[in-house]
Amino acid sequence: DHIRAELDRIKTLRDRATKTPAKASTRTAAKTSRKADGRSVEPAHVKAECALRDHPAYGRWVKQQPSGRLVIDRAKVTAEERLDGKYLLSTSDPDLSAEDIALGYKNLLEAERGFRDLKSTLELRPVHHHLEPRIRAHVLLCWLALLLIRVAERSTGQTRRRIAIELGRVHAVTLTGSAGSVVHVTPLNTTQSGILAACKVTPPPTVTTLTPA
Repeated sequence: DHIRAELDRIKTLRDRATKTPAKASTRTAAKTSRKADGRSVEPAHVKAECALRDHPAYGRWVKQQPSGRLVIDRAKVTAEERLDGKYLLSTSDPDLSAEDIALGYKNLLEAERGFRDLKSTLELRPVHHHLEPRIRAHVLLCWLALLLIRVAERSTGQTRRRIAIELGRVHAVTLTGSAGSVVHVTPLNTTQSGILAACKVTPPPTVTTLTPA
C-alpha cells in the first residue's frame, strides 16, 4: 500500500510537471534549471522515483520500465506471498530433522532473551565492583534471579512483566490509631493467588505487624 501510494504521488508530480505552461523562453528555462553553482536541478518527480528505486526496503518491490517509469514488480510480490507466515532455516548438519532444527533455533532465541534480561532487567552491567570475588558474586546473583524468573514464567504460563504487574499491586499498608499501629496486606485477587500457588509460595498473612500504643 505504501509503495502504491508513493507511485501515485510520483505520477501526480509528473503530470503536474507536464501540464505546467512555459512561462519563459528556452534560454530562461535552461538557466532556472541550474543552481547557482552550475549543478542541474532535477524535477521533483525524478527525484522521488530515484528515491523509491534506491530505497533499501521498498526498492525491491518495484522495477523500472524502459521509459524510466516505475511499476510494482508483480512477479516478486507473488513469489514473496508464497513465503508469508514462514521462515527458512539452514544448517550445516544434514542429519538433523526439521523439528530439531526449529527447536534449536527457538532455543537460540531463548538464550538471546536471557542475555537481554540479564543486561537490562537484572542490570548485570555496569559492574561497580573491582575485586574478582565480588564480581563473581554479582554475576551469580543475576543468574539466580534469571533462573527464578524462568521458573516463575514456566510455572504460571505468564510473562515476567505480567507477573510483576500483578504482584506489584499487593501492598503492605500501615494503619495507625489511638490503640497503636498495624501493618495490613491488601487482599489477594484470584490471579495473584494463582501465581503464588503455581510458584509454591505461601501467601502473606493479612496482618504482618501489630504494635500496641
